[in-house]
Amino acid sequence: MGKFTLEACVDSVESAIAAAKGGADRLELCQNLLIGGTTPVPWLFQEIRQHTDIRIHALIRPRFGDFCYTDYEFSLICDAVETFRQLGAEGIVVGILKPDGTLDVERMKILMERKGDMSVTLHRAFDVCANPIAAMEQAVHLGIDTILTSGQENTCVLGKELLKKLVKKSAGRISIQVGGGVDAGVIRDLYEYTSAAAYHMSGKIVMNSPMEHRNKRLNMGGPGINEYEIWRTDENKIREARQVLDKLQQR
Repeated sequence: MGKFTLEACVDSVESAIAAAKGGADRLELCQNLLIGGTTPVPWLFQEIRQHTDIRIHALIRPRFGDFCYTDYEFSLICDAVETFRQLGAEGIVVGILKPDGTLDVERMKILMERKGDMSVTLHRAFDVCANPIAAMEQAVHLGIDTILTSGQENTCVLGKELLKKLVKKSAGRISIQVGGGVDAGVIRDLYEYTSAAAYHMSGKIVMNSPMEHRNKRLNMGGPGINEYEIWRTDENKIREARQVLDKLQQR
């Protein structure tokens, strides 16, 4: 049986350290996890590197929203790939679509040429593409290492049929990494059904801000966003998932 992989999605130094202590194999490093993650600033990467040597894959996503990018946004994506290559990131997590929902192969080829030795994960742009099987074959042809997907549903449990199909059709040519609502219990059930060996989770807990003074008349973010809640990765949730994978590995 091949090695199982556990990736933690984090957007802070505190979460990165917790994930490493909990037994994650690597990080997907982003910022603004509340809105699905955006490209992290270089100094966040550098600060984490001072505290742990865990493998870091940097999310490259210039903004919230869809994955159909302007020329200006694509330029930012290219610059970010170069920046994290120079910083020593082990991987990047990226995805670009055309307006018709197909993978933007031309732009992805450019990124593959610029990545250097970094591995590449096709992120959940895959989950909003028009034809997931065709997109997977294109990703294989491009030399992409991993596809992060919830099976084109809000959660991986709902998307388990497509996940199973992707794992089977990939035939080991590309890693199908399960994301979207992953925890220790989900891993137990989904592995038996899909045979997927790679999992992606935030292990999130919501903490109350230490701020005592609060201006309740003002909302700095969008509707429903609470400025006094802090999302953090919980070391114990990562450890529980790691223990499940270790048990599967021992079979």
